[in-house]
Amino acid sequence: MLGLLRTVGWLACVVYSTIPAFWLVIHTRIEYWRSRGRQPYSVIVPAWMALWVVAALITERWRQVALYPAWSMWFPAIGLFVVGLWLYQKAGVQFTKEQLYGLSELKAGGAEQRLVTTGIRARVRHPVYLAHLCEMLAWSVGTGLAVCYGLTAFAVVTGAAMVRAEDAELERRFGEEYRAYKARVPAVIPKLWQSGSSIIDT
Repeated sequence: MLGLLRTVGWLACVVYSTIPAFWLVIHTRIEYWRSRGRQPYSVIVPAWMALWVVAALITERWRQVALYPAWSMWFPAIGLFVVGLWLYQKAGVQFTKEQLYGLSELKAGGAEQRLVTTGIRARVRHPVYLAHLCEMLAWSVGTGLAVCYGLTAFAVVTGAAMVRAEDAELERRFGEEYRAYKARVPAVIPKLWQSGSSIIDT
């Protein structure tokens, strides 16, 4: 059972760790992808899946290296899973599936131009990325695998670049409105309390 959980955890972290690279490709070449019309994902998604294979092949040799074997670490891991799922749910409020998956960002002209700064986004600008991090940390803590921690660290580094690229693109799109929002709301580490209320209330 532990072996199966570790294999699933490694594969999950492989996929999660490539998400920042996937979005970096989009946000650094947004106009190029929009110019491709209705089919940019027919190129981007297969390339992303190929990246999963590359990441798996690179890390496979270390996937059995455990930093600790304790089953008790699954208790905090479950807590992280729950927080991550809660964040995904909150992030979906006031957002369409098209917006959450980034489809609207790739549309030339017809994309909805709406900056959402309420709900969970009044506490953290990128709640979906925070949810990804919680899920990766959950697998890392639960499995104890060095490779999961390494992939999480890689995702944090590339994720920081991804957030900067996305922020720059949103500033171009929304101008001063987004700059003011960016100045008062943190990117990934949320404000837990604000004006006498906690993050749970939003």
